[in-house]
Amino acid sequence: MNIAWVFTQAMFLYRLVNRMAEKNNYINYSCHFTAFREGEQFVLHHSLSMVISGEMELDDGTERKVFRKGDVYLARKNQLLKFIKKPTEVEEFKSLSMRFDEELLKQVSAQEGFHLEEKLKTPAFIDLSEAQHLRYFMESLLQYQELLENKAPELLELKQREALMLLFVHRKDLRKVLFDFSDPHKINLEEFMQKNYHFNVRLERFAYLTGRSLATFKRDFQKIFQTSPRSWLQQRRLQEAYSLITQKRQRPNDIYLDLGFEDLSHFSFAFRKQFGQSPSELLKA
Repeated sequence: MNIAWVFTQAMFLYRLVNRMAEKNNYINYSCHFTAFREGEQFVLHHSLSMVISGEMELDDGTERKVFRKGDVYLARKNQLLKFIKKPTEVEEFKSLSMRFDEELLKQVSAQEGFHLEEKLKTPAFIDLSEAQHLRYFMESLLQYQELLENKAPELLELKQREALMLLFVHRKDLRKVLFDFSDPHKINLEEFMQKNYHFNVRLERFAYLTGRSLATFKRDFQKIFQTSPRSWLQQRRLQEAYSLITQKRQRPNDIYLDLGFEDLSHFSFAFRKQFGQSPSELLKA
């Protein structure tokens, strides 16, 4: 038996199995929370989402919006987003999301003969709540939960294609968003960092989003800010914390996550080291 042929077939099967496993992750029924939850994320894939119950607040650093029961939105890939998931007094928070993999989007784009002539500038998320047919579509997915999660990757692709068709019926210009396969272009580094310093993501993410390799990002950063990215990020976040506490009298435990600190103890330690007193002591002064 030809060893090379066996190896090729084995690799094909490995990729196929992994692709089918990945498909199971392209629809998420499992966002159920009975308690307030907040966080942030780097959006890797375009996704269509609907709030089933409770509220979802999204903030991309420029625009902030609250989505409620029945609201539908599209989150764009390669974006930074802060989120707050809020249950109500009588209902837990639930949401439903469908992600679109780039391979499928490229297939659909090629079938339509689409050519991107100009990019469409939009926020990191797009409110689609006025399109009732999208809400009806998302609600219909609840009837297929068992199949879509576990047994029918072919059905999932059909539903993804159906979702794309419904999106484009509502807004033709969304093709310029979903069929944009280019990497982020090189942008103004100082302007970007001043806008997004409060996002707690790896330097590699900041580099990618500004259209740079990590090495180029660090080099350009040093030229502009005269210090390293990690040092500048901590100083910038602490400066903002000082302003919020002294001028707006905000409590430390209400602001440390929004400013990009992972935990309150680290924030308090860094703050005391920088200003000579803890955030709580400053608030009482």
